[in-house]
Order: sequence, then structure tokens, then C-alpha cells
Amino acid sequence: MPRRAYGGDAGLDLHAIEAVTLAPGARASVATGIAVAIPEGLAGLVLPRSGLAARSGIALVNAPGLIDAGYRGELKVLLLNTDRETPCEIAAGDRIAQLVLIRVELPAPIEVDALPDSDRGEGGFGSSGS
Repeated sequence: MPRRAYGGDAGLDLHAIEAVTLAPGARASVATGIAVAIPEGLAGLVLPRSGLAARSGIALVNAPGLIDAGYRGELKVLLLNTDRETPCEIAAGDRIAQLVLIRVELPAPIEVDALPDSDRGEGGFGSSGS
């Protein structure tokens, strides 16, 4: 069962159920052995573990991974070894990601002829000067 390492943690730890060796720059879909039934009005986000990233350079290819309430299959985590020289060994039982449940609104899209003005407008990356 996924569980939180500490009482106030938002993330439920996800564990690998198989051993995987990730060569430098390689990616793999790693099975967790669990499936979930997320209640309507919630969604699951699969997020990276900062300790694994700091120690081994492991990232999630599609972070965050989105799990919709209607999904019933096994949770798999798409890992990427960003280290350019060192392989990473993942053992069965290792914590590889975390699952965070969030509330979601499900409004119907509305087509409009124009968008309302805002201070930011169409400013994108770097538009705030940072």
C-alpha cells in the first residue's frame, strides 16, 4: 500500500515492484503493482522524489503524471536517468515517486470571440523580468 513517510506529508510513496537498471540517459516504465480508484472530483499527480533526483539524477519523464478518476489500471512510473555517466540501480521495493491527490474542478469549456484584458496580456516566459 502506498503510505506517507510522515503524518503531514502530502505525497504517498510509490514503490517499484521490479528491479531496473537505468543506463545513463535511459528511461523505463517501472511497475508499482498497485491500481487505484480515485473518487470523482479528485485527480492523482505522480511526482518525482527529490531525494532520488539529488542522489541519482532520476527524473520523471512526464512530471507530473496525471491519473484521472476513471482510470483503473496499474500505476507505472516513467523514470529517466539524467546522469550522463553513471547507471542507476532501482531495486524492488525502492521508493520511486509519490502520488498526490488534488481536488479538481470540471467546468465545461466555453467558446468566446475574445478574451478579457489583463495586466500580463500575452507575456510568456520571462515576461516578469525574472
